[in-house]
Amino acid sequence: MPGKQYIPQKLTTLLVYGRPPLVFGGMLCAIAVMWTRSPVLYILGVVFLFVSMTFDLVDGWFAARFHPHPVMANLADRIMDKVVYSIIFPLVAVGTMWRIHIVTPDPNRAELLHAILVMILTVTVLVRDNFANFMRGFAIRNDQDPEDSEFTRLRTIVSAPVGALLYAYAFYVPEGPETRIYSSISWFGNLPLQGLFFIEIIFLVINLGSIALYCRKYGSLCLDELCLGNERLRRRILAFFPNALTVMNAMMGLLAVFFAYQGRIREAYLFLVGAAMFDKLDGALARKLGLTEPLPAENEQARTIRQGGILDDIADLVRFCNSPAWIFYIVLSAFSDPIVEKIPIALIAWGYTAFGLVRLIYFTLDKNPIPGFFKGMPTPAAAMLSVAPLIIFAQAVNEGSPWTQFWGIFCCGVMIFTAILMNLYPIHYLHLGRFMSRHPWFTRLTLLLFVSVFTPYFGHVAVLYMFLYTLSPLITWRIDPQVAARETRTKTAGVH
Repeated sequence: MPGKQYIPQKLTTLLVYGRPPLVFGGMLCAIAVMWTRSPVLYILGVVFLFVSMTFDLVDGWFAARFHPHPVMANLADRIMDKVVYSIIFPLVAVGTMWRIHIVTPDPNRAELLHAILVMILTVTVLVRDNFANFMRGFAIRNDQDPEDSEFTRLRTIVSAPVGALLYAYAFYVPEGPETRIYSSISWFGNLPLQGLFFIEIIFLVINLGSIALYCRKYGSLCLDELCLGNERLRRRILAFFPNALTVMNAMMGLLAVFFAYQGRIREAYLFLVGAAMFDKLDGALARKLGLTEPLPAENEQARTIRQGGILDDIADLVRFCNSPAWIFYIVLSAFSDPIVEKIPIALIAWGYTAFGLVRLIYFTLDKNPIPGFFKGMPTPAAAMLSVAPLIIFAQAVNEGSPWTQFWGIFCCGVMIFTAILMNLYPIHYLHLGRFMSRHPWFTRLTLLLFVSVFTPYFGHVAVLYMFLYTLSPLITWRIDPQVAARETRTKTAGVH
């Protein structure tokens, strides 16, 4: 029996240890392609990567069937994975930059965004691998079995195909030989950016999910060991996560501006909606991690709250005050109309930002909040109300509608109106999250807003929805603040 398994075990060893030489060969071919733009070398490099991908997919089956040394096989497979990913993903990032400068010397904004996404994906993959190795080593030192979750195994399965696919796209050389193999490979090199964006975002989510699972499983024990019982140090480390989430939410506002520059107002609005939906997550995460509980040292507690509050206010200023004003100026300033051109668009945009800043300052200094309600319109709702008519206006401009002038003036009026509503503090607005929990029918009504995204009437539905919210003070007086207070476990954070 041992003699019969000798060759399969050797084959398993070849499959495990044969991947790095293949990937290294692909790297040499990629360097040569960037130097010579040879289609033959491009084909050879892609073949190397796809063979390596095949080895990665089948070596587990051979290992499970022919039972090599389990510890050494597992260790070797992880080391080989680390070596392969450390080569292929930085190589792909370089190749993507080479393509937009050499193959497509006049890239559009979508291609530039794709190159940036590939760089972010590369950093995420490398960080995930090093973080996973660290957490596995920590688990072994604490006599725990570092078993892989289904999510982690999914990441391992898809990494090699994604790397090979991005390699075929990044180092694509047009005008190659008219052969069947080149025609098949060039199909991967000409994939539409929409498909690549989808694949890369899914792969990015998988990597981030794998990091989150390691944090959930070993994070608490790891912090206990690293901090040596120092609670202040523990909280400073944990504060990184809600603060990072706050910064990421601010980036959603900047992405909304980026899409507005491309004339895609609908997508920009969806980013603002996403920022509003995720607005409370940083505060919720902080409460989940126990960062809102007081420390024995009151001075340290006060300092921590001040730092987190300032960071959250800055993020809100970017995503809910500056971004809507910026989008408003981008859309309206590009429209040539004798009446609209007389409107001080820049002044309105600056005024909206200033009024939003005043509200944030008031919210921070307010010592008597009303539980379950907002004094004045909250900045997330104001951002969605002010940008919603811009969707209709942009659509009217593209269609050459005779109502274009009307919608331009209407957008200016809504911008001014919303800026004023944010600072009418005697008026109390609903907390939509708690109102939905009390009235499930309103939740179903809200789903219509998202369904309308796929229709030409998305802007109209969004405007109607947000104007209905402006009428919410008509029913707030019927809600007992004491009832709202019982529904609020802690003071709401992250909505201003």
